Amino acid sequence: MIIAVIPARSGSKRIPRKNIRNFLGHPAIAYAIRAARECGLFDHIIVSTDDEEIAEIARAEGAEVPFMRPPEISGDHAATADVVRHAADWAGRNLGPVDFICCIYATAVFVDGEVLKRGFHEMRAAGTDYAVSVTPYAAPIERALRVTPKGRLAAVNLEAMAKRSQDIEETYHDAAQFYWGSPQAFAATQAERIARAVPVILPRYRVQDIDTEDDWMRAELMYRALFEV
Repeated sequence: MIIAVIPARSGSKRIPRKNIRNFLGHPAIAYAIRAARECGLFDHIIVSTDDEEIAEIARAEGAEVPFMRPPEISGDHAATADVVRHAADWAGRNLGPVDFICCIYATAVFVDGEVLKRGFHEMRAAGTDYAVSVTPYAAPIERALRVTPKGRLAAVNLEAMAKRSQDIEETYHDAAQFYWGSPQAFAATQAERIARAVPVILPRYRVQDIDTEDDWMRAELMYRALFEV
């Protein structure tokens, strides 16, 4: 059995109610649910939430909300892996043995069914049981700058500043869209998950993590440009 788990707690501080805020005509969470439905791999699409309004919207979009998330994993410091494990344990007890889980973030408005399928198949082809959506940094992180306590610039790595960007190894960051894994992978430590993970590389123009109002505005502008909304 393959399930999708979409974490969607109520207590977002920087963007209140961001999981169900209107994003170009639809609640933000609707994009993740629709991508999961389009994927065609999932036996169940489960939204894990502590909020009745989110639950109602999720059900209207075609997801299942078979339980309300307990308070101990609904706060600001709740780890995504804990939420996934809770949902997987519930599914294992009530729906049957779970083979694979895809955790999809509720505000992953750029995710689609095809990339979810690609992630699953790349994980399986690599012979591992964990995959992470990633995207390249826009610039070499070795050439990062910081602001000193005196308000001046300083190089994080002065030696790297003299190198050409093409001579520096490309690095990636979490695209904040989805993770594929077995229940055993999600039960492992973060270090163990990273060590066994295969990257699902996404282009930068299809990635925007949404944590601030600036992120939200950028995501809307990108979405309009891509899909002529």
